[in-house]
Amino acid sequence: MTGRDAGGEAPPGAVPAAPGDGPAAPGDGPAAPGDGPAAPGDGPAAPGDGPAAPGDGPAAPGDGPAAPGDGPAAPGDGLAARQAELVAALVAGAPVPPGFAAAPLEAARRALLRKRAGEVARHWPLLAAGLGTAWPATFTEWAAGRPGNGSLRDGWDLARALRDHGTLPPLGAEELATREAAARYDGRNPPRPRRLPAVARAGGAVAVQLAGRVRLLRPARR
Repeated sequence: MTGRDAGGEAPPGAVPAAPGDGPAAPGDGPAAPGDGPAAPGDGPAAPGDGPAAPGDGPAAPGDGPAAPGDGPAAPGDGLAARQAELVAALVAGAPVPPGFAAAPLEAARRALLRKRAGEVARHWPLLAAGLGTAWPATFTEWAAGRPGNGSLRDGWDLARALRDHGTLPPLGAEELATREAAARYDGRNPPRPRRLPAVARAGGAVAVQLAGRVRLLRPARR
């Protein structure tokens, strides 16, 4: 064998070295991406792990100051209440409201009662005439503490009260009998005209109503 055969080029029949015996394969090089820096999931905390969510922040509007309806009463409410107390003291005999002098209030109440007595006398002239000078005192004593129901009904209620106590004068009895025959009055609702014939008695007076006309029958004088 010659020197060329030993250290020179390989003989024609020799097989070259396989690629795997040369430099490192790509798989043996730098680390694969999975072995590099941490994946995004291993980085900073997710938004859910950060600051508190909006629901954990300041109180909702419903937890704030009280609603307007829970505040102090409106000035108009207090004024209306005081006016109602004053009216009740003047016409219904209620106690004197705080802040009002009793004497002037009593004088005003008496004046209103006298005015009511005059109005009732115009609707019940025979009743007022039968009582004469006692009419104002009789009416104010009865009406004190009673709210007005209108002149017609006030006179009707008073005449019935006097009849029940046996103090209704004859003229008042005739007037009451005439009214009872002409209309139906239950003491709570306004009087209603009668449609059927009716007879009413008050004291010694008798009134008969036929076809809407009332005739008064007086007892014969002896």
